[in-house]
Order: sequence, then C-alpha cells, then structure tokens
Amino acid sequence: MAWVDIGALDDVPERGARKIRTALGCVAVFRTGAQEVFAASNACPHKGGPLSEGIVHGQSVTCPLHNWVFDLNTGQARGEEGRIATYPVRVEAGRILIDGAALVARSAA
Repeated sequence: MAWVDIGALDDVPERGARKIRTALGCVAVFRTGAQEVFAASNACPHKGGPLSEGIVHGQSVTCPLHNWVFDLNTGQARGEEGRIATYPVRVEAGRILIDGAALVARSAA
C-alpha cells in the first residue's frame, strides 16, 4: 500500500468528519473514536448527499439528506441496496494516512 498523509487526527473531531479533495473526487474521513478513523466516498448513492456533513454514530454515518445509514467498515447501506466506496486508513503518530493506491484503483472501476 502507498500510504498518503492527509492530515492530523486532531483536525477531525470525535464523532465528526472532514472532506478531503483528491484528483479523483472528494473522500470523507470519519473519526468514530479517539484513535479510530474511516474513509469513504463523500456522496450518498441515493441523492448525492454530502456524507461528511452527516451524523457519525458508532461505526456508521447517516446521510444528511434522506437518513440512509452506512456501515463505515463495509460501505453497505442498512436496509437499502446502496453502497459507498470505503478506503483503508490508519493513524500513525497522530497523523491520518490513507491508501493512495486504493484511490487510484477507484478510477479503474
């Protein structure tokens, strides 16, 4: 994996999110706990709602437009057929790292 530093862990509030811009589009970074982060597509597949503005709860996010709930581990919508892309992330020395190769692979699909 080609890990890319995308910012400080403290830049994302607990139970909150931030949007990062990549060459391939926007990705939402969610902080669900003190050292727990997830990264996923920022757009809800239902109506394109900005998931970085949704409600983070447990290891899920609720779309701010139509209340679809997505599991941040799998990207699967609960009770719906939709899914969002998820990306490997890790925390190292207080920094959030995302797998840059996964972002590139996203464009090949």
